[in-house]
Amino acid sequence: MNHVLCGLAANAALPSELVDRLIEVADADIAADLARREDLSHAQALVLASRVEESAAWLAYEGRLTTADIDPVAQPHAALALLCEHVDSPEWARLFAADPFFERREKLAACPRLPSDVVETLAADSDVRVVAELALWTTPEVAARLAGHPHAEVRRAVAANEATPPAVLAALLTSEDLPPALRCLVCDREETPFVHEAQCPRNDCDLLPGDSCDGTHESTVHETQRMALQNPATPTGAVVRFVNHPSPLLRWALAARCDLPSEVYGQLAMDHHAGVRADLAGNPAIEDALIRALAGDRGHDVQRRLAHNPRVPLDVLIRLAGTTKIGAILLPRIAAASPAEVEELAQSPEPAARMLVAQRRDLPTGIRDALATDPDAKVIKSIASHPGLSEPQLRAMVARHGVRVIAKVAANPDATPALLEDLTRHEPPVQKAFREVARHCNATGPALHRCLADRQARPLAARHPALAPQVIAELLTDTDWQVVEAAAANPSLPLAVMSDLVPQL
Repeated sequence: MNHVLCGLAANAALPSELVDRLIEVADADIAADLARREDLSHAQALVLASRVEESAAWLAYEGRLTTADIDPVAQPHAALALLCEHVDSPEWARLFAADPFFERREKLAACPRLPSDVVETLAADSDVRVVAELALWTTPEVAARLAGHPHAEVRRAVAANEATPPAVLAALLTSEDLPPALRCLVCDREETPFVHEAQCPRNDCDLLPGDSCDGTHESTVHETQRMALQNPATPTGAVVRFVNHPSPLLRWALAARCDLPSEVYGQLAMDHHAGVRADLAGNPAIEDALIRALAGDRGHDVQRRLAHNPRVPLDVLIRLAGTTKIGAILLPRIAAASPAEVEELAQSPEPAARMLVAQRRDLPTGIRDALATDPDAKVIKSIASHPGLSEPQLRAMVARHGVRVIAKVAANPDATPALLEDLTRHEPPVQKAFREVARHCNATGPALHRCLADRQARPLAARHPALAPQVIAELLTDTDWQVVEAAAANPSLPLAVMSDLVPQL
C-alpha cells in the first residue's frame, strides 16, 4: 500500500488536475479514498470506475453512479450496490438471480423490492446460503413459507426476520406445526453425531465452536430459538415459557425484551447468570422496585448497565455513580432530567450527583459557572469541556487541579490558542492532553509541534492544517504509516509537494 498516495487521495485541497493524475495510477486502496471525495466529478467517477473495478461499487453506494453508467456484466459489484440502494431494475435482478457465483445471488437476496419471479428463483436456489439470506430480509408471506424449509439454516434466518408473522415465529420456537427439518450446516458436512471442537485445526472449516448435530440439528435449532426470542415480533405468550430454560443464552435473549410480565422480569432478576441480570438491568421496561433490587447486585456489569437505564431513579443513580465505573458519558436519565432536577443535582452535597449533571452541555450559565468552581476534581473533569467557559475559568481549573483535569480542559471547544500552547508545555506532561490539542481547531503550529512527540497524538497533529507546511512535508517520510497518510491528507501540504508526489504517466 502506498500510504502517501492514499493520504493524497483523501486530501481535500488536492486540485482537480492532480485528482485526474491520481486516478490514472490508482489501485484499490487509493481508489477507496478517491471514491469518497466530495469534489469528485461525475466524469472522474466514470474514469475511476473503469480503471478499478472495486471502486465502481463504492461510487454506486456514494450515489456517484447511476444505472446508465454501469454495465452489470462488466461491473457486477456496482450493479448489485445500486440494487441494494433501492434502485429498481428488474432486468438486473433477473440477471443476477441466474449468476453462477453464489456470492452474487446471496447479495441479491438481501436487496429490497425484488420482482416476484426473482424471489421465487432465489427461494429455490441450490445453495442454502442464498435462501437463508432471502429468508432474513424477505416479506411476511415468503418468510412464512420458508419457515417450513427443509434446511434448518433457512429457518434460523426466518426467525431473525422482523417481518416474519408472529404466529410463524411462535411455531419456530417449538417446531410445532412445522415439518421436521432434514438438514443443517453441520450434517451437510459431517457424519452425525458430531460436535465441532473449539480449537478446530482445519483452515477451511467455517463451523462455529460447539456447532453440533445428532440428527436433530440441535445447535441450529437452539440458534433459531435465540433469534426468535430476540425478535420483537415474536408474541409475548410464546417467549415467557423460556424463562426457566436450561440454556443461559436463551434466558439472556429474554432479558432485553420490553414486553414481558413483571413476574417474568422478577424471575430473570434472580437468574444465576450475571449476563442475564446485566441485560435485564438495562431494560427500560423493568419497574422501580426491581431497579432498586438490582442496584445491590454486584454481578459483572449489572450496576453499570443499570446506571444506563433511562428509568433509573435519581437517588439510585447517584449511589451507583459513587461505587460504579460509569465512564465520562451523559447518562440517559441525566439527559432527561427536568430543570428542577438539574438544579437539585447541581446543588447536591454528593460529588457523584454533581459529576453526573456536569456532563450535560446545555446547563444554564449560572449552574455551569458554579460547577466550574467545584472543589471536587471529578466534577471539574465533567464540566471542563462544557462550551461557553472563559479562558480564566479554564486556567483556574488547571491551577486548582493540575494534571487531573488538563486533558478535559484541552477538549473544551472554546479553549484559546494561548491556553492550548500552555497546556502542551505543562510539567509534568499529560499524554491525553496532547491528543486533545492535536485534534483541536484552535491549536497553533507550536502547540502541534509539541504534540508530535506523543506517539498517539502524532497522526492527529500531522493532519492538522495549522501545522507548519515544512513540518508536514518532513512527516511524509515518517516511520509510522498513519503519520505518513495523515501528513499527505493535510490540506496545508504545499501544492508543489503534492504535484511532485503524484506520478505522471
